[in-house]
Amino acid sequence: MSELSNATRPTSAPKRQPLTSRRYALEIRQQMAWHWQALILAVSLIFGLGISAAILIAAGVPGGELLDEFVILTLFDAQSLRAVLFQAAPIVMVGIAGCLAFRARFWNLGLEGQMIWGGIAATAISLFEVGPESTRLALMFVAATLAGLAWALAPVLLKLNLKVNEIISTLMLNYIAANFLLHLVYGAWKDPKDSFPYSPQYRAFERLPEMFDGYSMAIPLAVLVALFAWWFVGVCRAGLYLRFVDANPRVADAVGVPVRKVIVGTVLLSGGLAGIAGFVVAAGQEGRLTQAFYQGYGFSGILIAFLARNNPLAATIVALLVATLFVAGRNLQVFYQIPFSMVQLIQALIVICVASSDFFIRHRIRRIAGRES
Repeated sequence: MSELSNATRPTSAPKRQPLTSRRYALEIRQQMAWHWQALILAVSLIFGLGISAAILIAAGVPGGELLDEFVILTLFDAQSLRAVLFQAAPIVMVGIAGCLAFRARFWNLGLEGQMIWGGIAATAISLFEVGPESTRLALMFVAATLAGLAWALAPVLLKLNLKVNEIISTLMLNYIAANFLLHLVYGAWKDPKDSFPYSPQYRAFERLPEMFDGYSMAIPLAVLVALFAWWFVGVCRAGLYLRFVDANPRVADAVGVPVRKVIVGTVLLSGGLAGIAGFVVAAGQEGRLTQAFYQGYGFSGILIAFLARNNPLAATIVALLVATLFVAGRNLQVFYQIPFSMVQLIQALIVICVASSDFFIRHRIRRIAGRES
């Protein structure tokens, strides 16, 4: 009976094994090796260039000639290479100006206004014939630097003393500078010879000279600006303080870093470099003060600073790439009737792709294994 009862007794059901579920979580990276960052940036840049190539081919540019137009005929042709370097000189200065201000946690969107005042100050030295002819160009350079510096002073003081958002103040100051420029070139400074809205032409000794084989003095000036910015950021004590401010201003202030002086000094330096860029465009490219000599440079400076991650040397390289794109875009306009808005579209696409790469640099997707009962 006992055996029968044991046989008929219901046995307990086997224990169910837990199921494993896989979930994914997004988390912030603590750090990433520089070579992986470079790889992600390169992939995003290639992706953006691929989309741009597809758009140009759809617009009628032969696919087999894109490499020739953007690389071979632009960088390996002597005349085009001079044009690229000539165009890159002020872009380098504006890009580095943006890098320095952004490192100080100051969003200087007033680069164009500072350029305008740099051009106005240089033109004033020319029109009123300040100083002897032998030092006129140097005086124009100094005046442009001081004018750009002074135009950056107001927004940084407004931010530090009254907590006024610098994005708003610098943008509004751009409009003031632009309208004052129009007031001058349509009014007292209009060229009396042909009554067009630009100033009288600079005399020969008031223009940036050429060195050799058609290369302008603006090119070595841009190189000096890049080297100075590298020294300022990476070597001198102010650059060390700037890195603290960039990382965390409150902690920097707590450990004794003169945060206010660092921010003011860096922003003034940024404005001075933008003023120099205005001088280079006026005295090197235009040869006079025109109503639109500054247009496009402010956006390019912000773009370059963003793509270079506020690194002055990287900004120099990015500025060369942007200048190459401008020169190649002009060639496409001439030979393929591509509108310049198409070049701006390509620039915007590349910016979007590179900006998207920042997500993958700063974040990672981690798989989480959980168990369900």
